[in-house]
Amino acid sequence: MLIPIVSIGIALLFIPYNILFTWLSPLPNSIEHQVNDAIEAGLDGIIVYVDKAGAAPLLYSAGWKNRETQTPADPNALFKIASISKLYIAAASVKLADQDSLHLEKTLLDYLPEQSTYIKNAATITLKSMLKHRSGIPNYTDHKDYPWSNPYKDNSAPLQLIRNTPADFEPNTDFNYSNTNYLLIGEILDKTLGYSHHHYIKNEILEPLGLENTYNLLEQTHLEDVMSGYHVGYGPDIKSNDFIHPGSSMVATAQDVGIFLRALNEGQLFNDSEQIIYDAIYESEHTGLLPGYSSIARYYKDIDAVVVQLVNTSGGDSWALSEINYNRIVKILSKQ
Repeated sequence: MLIPIVSIGIALLFIPYNILFTWLSPLPNSIEHQVNDAIEAGLDGIIVYVDKAGAAPLLYSAGWKNRETQTPADPNALFKIASISKLYIAAASVKLADQDSLHLEKTLLDYLPEQSTYIKNAATITLKSMLKHRSGIPNYTDHKDYPWSNPYKDNSAPLQLIRNTPADFEPNTDFNYSNTNYLLIGEILDKTLGYSHHHYIKNEILEPLGLENTYNLLEQTHLEDVMSGYHVGYGPDIKSNDFIHPGSSMVATAQDVGIFLRALNEGQLFNDSEQIIYDAIYESEHTGLLPGYSSIARYYKDIDAVVVQLVNTSGGDSWALSEINYNRIVKILSKQ
């Protein structure tokens, strides 16, 4: 038994102190205490939304909404939800597929023939494989030249980064999370609808659920209502960096994300045939990560609870701290 114990001891020596302390510290009795502990561990600001069946939804916050002005975190602040946006695009795709406006087995070549010259396997990559991240199309955000500090102002530019590059794998033979899939799906939706899919999402998903604090783009908000974003090692607020690409562009409050997630998991968002389609193509929870922002939104069937956590810090150890903090919140909630 000596070798495993020594190995564990050595491994612990290399874990950053703040992560180790957060991980090993006793679990507090309240979510409010845990949220405050997250700030002590090094996060700038945090918002948590909890909706557990049988109790009124609760919001918690700690740290800063704006570090420079010392403005406290506002639980009702808007937040860049990054890749959680993909849940809304997947839902819109399902609704159109159920209406036969979209066909999941049609290919990228069918929908966007202008891309077929530049994307390998365009003739066999289906809409369904893109929705499921099984297309093999490379992820544009993995490219070394993607301009994180000055995001592209149009949706064609990221595609230039992956033009004529090898496929990650043959369609439907593997899984690789690729933001390019959802950028292309956004184009397919626009082309199919004849207008922006942002309007469709607003009309068919946001308004029926009463989500008045969810926006498809940062430009649709008042910037002062948006929680500031910070990256470890870089001082300025970076909330004005505008990521417009489908699948990463949306802005919402924690409560709106939580309401959407419960509807997605409880079947309120879809009719029966739509629900069957959705269950076959995409997940019902998500995380998100952009410079200055990290988010986690999940539903726990065993305790019938939705937990949404929004943190306005990225880089360094922030993601690990965010995950540990989130998991501890869920443990506290499970004990209540």
